[in-house]
Amino acid sequence: MSFEDLRVWQREALQKYLATKPQDFLAVATPGAGKTTFALRAATELYRSRLVDRIFVVVPTEHLKVQWSQAAARVGLSLDPKFRNTDAINSAYDGVVVTYAQVGMHPFKHRAIATHKRTLVILDEIHHAGDAKSWGDGIREAYQDVHFRLALTGTPFRSDDSHIPFVRYVEDGEGHLVSQSDHTYGYGDALADGVVRPVIFLAYSGEARWRDSAGEEFAARLGEPLNPEQQARAWKTALDPKGEWIPAVLQAAHTRLLQLRKNMPDAGGLVIATDKTTARAYARILEKLSSTPVTVVLSDEVGASKKIEEFSESRDEWMVAVRMVSEGVDVPRLAVGVYATSASTPLFFAQAIGRFVRSRMPGETASVFLPSVPVLLDLAAKLETSRDHVLGKPHREKEGWDDELVEQANREENEPDDTKRYESIGADAELDSLIYEGSTYGTATFTGSQEEADYLGLPGLLDAEQMKALLRKRQEEQLDAREMEAKARTSTTPEPGDSPRKSEAGDEDRIASQEIPQLRKELNALVSITASRTGRPHGAIHNEARRQCGGPPTALCSAQELRDRINYLRKW
Repeated sequence: MSFEDLRVWQREALQKYLATKPQDFLAVATPGAGKTTFALRAATELYRSRLVDRIFVVVPTEHLKVQWSQAAARVGLSLDPKFRNTDAINSAYDGVVVTYAQVGMHPFKHRAIATHKRTLVILDEIHHAGDAKSWGDGIREAYQDVHFRLALTGTPFRSDDSHIPFVRYVEDGEGHLVSQSDHTYGYGDALADGVVRPVIFLAYSGEARWRDSAGEEFAARLGEPLNPEQQARAWKTALDPKGEWIPAVLQAAHTRLLQLRKNMPDAGGLVIATDKTTARAYARILEKLSSTPVTVVLSDEVGASKKIEEFSESRDEWMVAVRMVSEGVDVPRLAVGVYATSASTPLFFAQAIGRFVRSRMPGETASVFLPSVPVLLDLAAKLETSRDHVLGKPHREKEGWDDELVEQANREENEPDDTKRYESIGADAELDSLIYEGSTYGTATFTGSQEEADYLGLPGLLDAEQMKALLRKRQEEQLDAREMEAKARTSTTPEPGDSPRKSEAGDEDRIASQEIPQLRKELNALVSITASRTGRPHGAIHNEARRQCGGPPTALCSAQELRDRINYLRKW
């Protein structure tokens, strides 16, 4: 690839790097921006200038070893992806590709081969070097004396205080250390340049029901203010493949994929699952919907790389992967995602969404379906926000509690020696809101789910401004429809002095009971709209309405209590 063929940010970063050729250089570029291309171009410059004799690449997963080797071959570099710790360097290659785990297991071996000749070490997704103490210590031991280290990451942050090797930290004036990059190209920059696709997030709510070990049944609604335990239980219940929530969301995602394939015939979808069992179960559901085979990729199992490569080159509709493999999945045609995992850390979320943002033609938009859980909605709304790794951050122990609780719930249910703490009964699913470029669009879902169909049928090729205009128009139409329905309902309501016959009173109770699901949807739509207008979290608005109007949690409200909260939010 010539210098002119590089993207603007790649040229700028390369010029900055080659101007000084420092021992350490950290390039931060959003997933899908082309970090691999930049790094390999820098490597070829050093190699052809005889400043280095070997090139080593360190990656987080086995699949990425193959991917990097293939990318290097396209620019004339031969890197061995099959190198093992017991091997000697094969002189027929220009270098090797290894994993962080490999280096951590035998750092002195890697130190010996890396310092034997002048070496450039490319550390891909460098934040992974802090995943385990042995990894970080191993990387430092192995590569502290090499000539050049080029570190890459799309997400230069972690949710803990683990130091990332060879990353520079500076004081922020408030007692914290903040990571510093030498060149940064964020998602917002890439979006403005058309390098990545914008993402529409479709958040699905619904009432989840479960039973504890004492036989007591509970119900909670995704997206409403819940305590951590309730949130974890409701979330896990929604993701249960035996329930109703996940099949409904997979059906909606498949409908969206078929819509996108009208303009992008090879568009594909990826479901990110929590574990192998649910991944296989999700695949069985998709097999009933899809007209093509469903690919299942289970972590770093034998043949995983080949499966991903075959899916990437095919026109098949769906692939299901466990959460651990999401970062290694590089399939540019992915356009629809289902975030069906319990992971909620900013790092994992950013990497997972990065699988869907690779742009191939103007106007492409990716669609990601996810549970309407506050922590995920917040991450989706802040996708364009740049982050750095901060050491000594206050209250860090509070981060990631969702992951820990759901993982604990998984362990409790799967451990054969323990009595099950709870079992899921079921959960229904309904479109709650859309998030696009940081703005939230509430959905006013009525009987027949026409609004859901409207959003699932959004055109596949629209530029950012066209998409914003269309979403605003759809929301205005829904608000008008809701107001007309409310007026019609009011006009048929008996006057306060009217006294209905006894049989009519029973009918009114039955009608109110049937109306409750619709009122809940209307309330959640108003909460979403208010959140978008005020910038306040959904949970805070729910709490405010409950505080002002009284009554129990929304899932237990009567029809009249729901109407009171709806009227309060309308006035607000």
